[in-house]
Amino acid sequence: MAENHTTATDKTVPYSTGDSKISEATLAEMREIAARYPVARSALLPMLHLVQSVEGRVTPEGIEACAEVLGLTGAEVSAVATFYTMYKRRPVGDYHVGVCTNTLCAVMGGDLIFDRLKQHLDVGNDETTEDGKITLEHLECNAACDYAPVMMVNWEFFDDMTPESATQLVDDLREGNEVKSPRGATICTWREAERVLAGFPDGRADEGPTGGKATLAGLRLARERNWTAPNGNGGAPAPLDAVPGPRPEDQPGRESQAVHSDDTRKEG
Repeated sequence: MAENHTTATDKTVPYSTGDSKISEATLAEMREIAARYPVARSALLPMLHLVQSVEGRVTPEGIEACAEVLGLTGAEVSAVATFYTMYKRRPVGDYHVGVCTNTLCAVMGGDLIFDRLKQHLDVGNDETTEDGKITLEHLECNAACDYAPVMMVNWEFFDDMTPESATQLVDDLREGNEVKSPRGATICTWREAERVLAGFPDGRADEGPTGGKATLAGLRLARERNWTAPNGNGGAPAPLDAVPGPRPEDQPGRESQAVHSDDTRKEG
């Protein structure tokens, strides 16, 4: 049963479970984050990610620590922590696996993938496997519709998924095999990813391409057909070769797509 507990600052925390890992070192990092912002309370979002990297979720102790560092009330911090879905109030496994079940991904197979994973892992939505490895959750739109159906592992994209590739992915994660996103990033643990989101880089920010083949299909077509962009100042349209930005050939992306290797479905 939860009871009151004191943090590293000797402040009584209601509803504490008594097993907090918030330490003086964590509080020092919270102050470091707060010092990055002209208005300290702007640091609350990354500070909550730091709490999750230490605690595995947003705990009562984490809420009170954020409040104390930022000069807020616990209620103000809780209002933010319960508003955004990336902040979890229950423990998350080593790998947070999210399946997009919004409209396009659902139509393209996202619902089938989610159902398969629930059966395969023997968990429901927002539940964690008994070994603590995988937390499964259905997600709203991941803004990657050109690669539907899409999954995410610790916020890294996995494109053009199928029920078979999804089950293989979670099996590899549970077995400790190295897993890379199709976009290049090596998958770390959820707590490690949360620390990066808190603003403590792991040195791997440039892993993987910035845009894949499907993302840049429209730009490629425009250049092939000599389409031009309108000039907002009333002058002649600017040729797309003069428009800054990556060219499709400069982005390795995912050169072969299991379902639509020639992009004809999307270009149509």
